[in-house]
Amino acid sequence: MTPPTIPATADRPHRTRAARGGVTMLTVACATVLGVTALAGPAAADDTRPAQVIDLVDGTLDWGVKDSFRRYITGPIAGGSIDLADGAETTDTGFRFTGGTGSYDLTTHGVDTAFDGSVHFTGHHGELDLRLADLKVVTEGTTGAIVADVTVAGQTTEDVEFAALDLSGATRGSGEDGAMVFADIPATLTADGATAFEYNGSPMYAEGTELDPATLSVTPDSGDPGTDPGTDPGTDPGTDPGTDPGTDPGTDPGTDPGTDPADVPGTVVDGQLDWGVKESFRTYVTGPIANGEVELSGGATELVDGYRFPDGSGQLDAEAETLDTSFAGGVRFTGHDGALDLQFSDLAVEINGAEGELLADVSSKDRETGEVSEYDDIIVAEFEVPADALNPEDDVLTLSGLPAYLTADGAQAFAGFYEEGDELDPVNFSLALSDDAQLPGGNGPGGGDGNGSSGGPGPQGGASGGALAATGAGETQLALFAGAGVLLLAGAATVGLSRNRLRHQV
Repeated sequence: MTPPTIPATADRPHRTRAARGGVTMLTVACATVLGVTALAGPAAADDTRPAQVIDLVDGTLDWGVKDSFRRYITGPIAGGSIDLADGAETTDTGFRFTGGTGSYDLTTHGVDTAFDGSVHFTGHHGELDLRLADLKVVTEGTTGAIVADVTVAGQTTEDVEFAALDLSGATRGSGEDGAMVFADIPATLTADGATAFEYNGSPMYAEGTELDPATLSVTPDSGDPGTDPGTDPGTDPGTDPGTDPGTDPGTDPGTDPGTDPADVPGTVVDGQLDWGVKESFRTYVTGPIANGEVELSGGATELVDGYRFPDGSGQLDAEAETLDTSFAGGVRFTGHDGALDLQFSDLAVEINGAEGELLADVSSKDRETGEVSEYDDIIVAEFEVPADALNPEDDVLTLSGLPAYLTADGAQAFAGFYEEGDELDPVNFSLALSDDAQLPGGNGPGGGDGNGSSGGPGPQGGASGGALAATGAGETQLALFAGAGVLLLAGAATVGLSRNRLRHQV
């Protein structure tokens, strides 16, 4: 007998760092470090570091294979039974496979989790004999598969890609102890599954037949999921937490109040910084794991491969090869139902000879306690500056594609997501030194030549509350994303950070 089938079915005032004082004190009280996994971009060809992964534990897979098949097996025609073993359990909608362990691969955006338990279907006095064991869920992006060892009449075929999964149709949520839950993932029978799913030498169902939906729950392995790098829950997300309350918003601190900034040689009267923080992190935040958002504030806008921070001001001394300039705007990353919350604001670029620094105010919230840590004026990234680069043309200075690397303080303030030395998105900026100077428009600094932004302001899927496209890293970027860092859910650490830093004076 052939079993029955079911038919398939606010502009922030900005100011230069040099005018904030000769020495800046960085103080952080009780900062608890959190790491979360990132979706890494493709590594450059010369990257020799191993693929980075995050461990997943305490996983469960709820899946009934196919409801009509279960009813057929235990019905009057097949007169059979269903036996569970090795840790599998019965649920109201099928079976639960437990003890899931595995990993998240940062290079492929893939989950690979194996579960305990097996299910054994028998019927027709033993003529129908099908066992599924050693189930795994393997995903990449929004697609995936349920893989199993399939035994038919005593003959076992290992690692059969039995069911295809469509994670874009899943309901995403969170469970106990920080578990990530993907509920009701649509599943269909694969060609290999149809071949293995047989009775008396013939497939029971055709390829593409709808199977029961699957629900996956996994927990990132962590000693203590820590800092949520965002703002105080009581703070307006659009507010830049780094504002110096003692600074007059309308005053350029580096300029004599009675002097028109445009009349001062070397004064930056306008500018724009194009920086995407880290492409793999952006992708992770808005992908299916964090399921988060990116919000821009203070006049920051979205580019094809990052963000533009406007209203540059500061000082340039081309002869001394020094630059000190700051920008308006901020970017806030949230995810994991608010547990991940990281904000960068009040960004600045400082250059002294061949050495460059990217600074920012960073705000982070502890995932467990909700405590907010404020990191003021820290050096997030360092970069090298080519010789004679600080020579403007037509009163415009443009530098593009400057490879940027995370500093120790940046890694600390970045909630331990990455390690010191990990590569961030390149730094690109353009500065106007007179009122008549024209900043590059459209494609941003460098005209989109591949060294800087590869495109002008354009939608990535809603930086102001929507989700950016959950794709892999853009291949048009320079091969500077080698070894994208792991956002590993690290153990908590109480940190008292105090740092004195002599500011570059212009």
